[in-house]
Amino acid sequence: MGQRGWWITGALVLGLVAGAVVGPTDAGERAAPLILPIGQLWLQALTMTVVPLVFSLLVAGMARAVQAASGGAFAARAMALFAIGLLAATGLAALLTPALLEIAPVPAAAAGLQPVGSIPEASPDAPAWYMTIIPTNPIGSAAEGAMVPLVVFAILFGLAMGRIEGALRESLETVFRAIIETMLVIVGWVLALAPLGVAALAFGVGTRLGASAASVLAHYMAIVIAICLAVTLLAVAATWAFGRLSPAAFLRAAFPAQTIAVSTQSSLASLPAMIEAAGPLGVDRDRAGIVLPLAVSVFKAASAGANVAVAVYLAQLHGVAVTPAGLAVGAVVAAAVSVGAVGLPAQVNFFAIIAPVCIAMGVPVELLPVLLAIESVPDIFRTLGNVTADLAVTRIAGREAAAGQA
Repeated sequence: MGQRGWWITGALVLGLVAGAVVGPTDAGERAAPLILPIGQLWLQALTMTVVPLVFSLLVAGMARAVQAASGGAFAARAMALFAIGLLAATGLAALLTPALLEIAPVPAAAAGLQPVGSIPEASPDAPAWYMTIIPTNPIGSAAEGAMVPLVVFAILFGLAMGRIEGALRESLETVFRAIIETMLVIVGWVLALAPLGVAALAFGVGTRLGASAASVLAHYMAIVIAICLAVTLLAVAATWAFGRLSPAAFLRAAFPAQTIAVSTQSSLASLPAMIEAAGPLGVDRDRAGIVLPLAVSVFKAASAGANVAVAVYLAQLHGVAVTPAGLAVGAVVAAAVSVGAVGLPAQVNFFAIIAPVCIAMGVPVELLPVLLAIESVPDIFRTLGNVTADLAVTRIAGREAAAGQA
């Protein structure tokens, strides 16, 4: 965790403690109208970057995926496995998280947390959810913050952009890269004020939950970590079922890369060790050299699953009922958005790839900055799952390629 991470964590602790101490007093009642708006304004400043940043990231990511897949049949096969793996991970999270929360519900103290404002209910004559996924007006969808149709349009735009004439594609890529970089500058300015914003938001949490806020945050981390471990086990099982490699042999080969993943919390830093694992996995190093850089760039299986878990957890915490259709939409959005979040700083990544899932499911996002302050612990297990899934796909794709040449 970098220096900014320590400042944010310290601000979280300070805000929670201050809110718990002064919340029930007259001083707390006088301070709340002054402190809470600071947190809300900071959150709004962060939220305003979501639509342009996510759209541009998705378009650029999908165009990259098309170009990678056009480089050969093996790369195309790997990209197909990435898509299947992402949907499998987010689908597992959508099924498992509600089940875990049935077994171990959100602590009762969380009832003191309420979303800011009200969540609009669908009118009786509102169209079915599947009738809204294709936008009739993408600009209108962006203006309304309707993430599902916006994500669909961004995917189609990126896929189409990857197939147009080279000079035109490069011109568009330059535009979207410029938008991404510009948004990141703005996000950097906003994150420079993160300790102030997180402290103000945490103060509100502390006043409503008191000392029990710690139990809610610990419970949240346990649920997200459980989902990351479930995705990790899913990757091991997939290697056994489709890669024809026993779990023991796979884990022996993966262990060095997993160790680096846990210690560095970086899939990129684990890449050399993953390539070294190609031999023990029974995959030609040249093929591993194709699939693993692609995997590190666009295949974040555990992170995508964890993002669904975060949205489902916040839904239950705020008492938002999520239908099976809403879970399905959230899973698909999480899988799609994760492809675009390449090379973003952790603080930016967390909000940029979870907020769209929450918005698509109708879940408030006000607590995301507070959860960001404790993300360093779940991020260990996100990275572990991502690296394990990368190696699993490498084995499956490499074995299939070898079998096709036999």
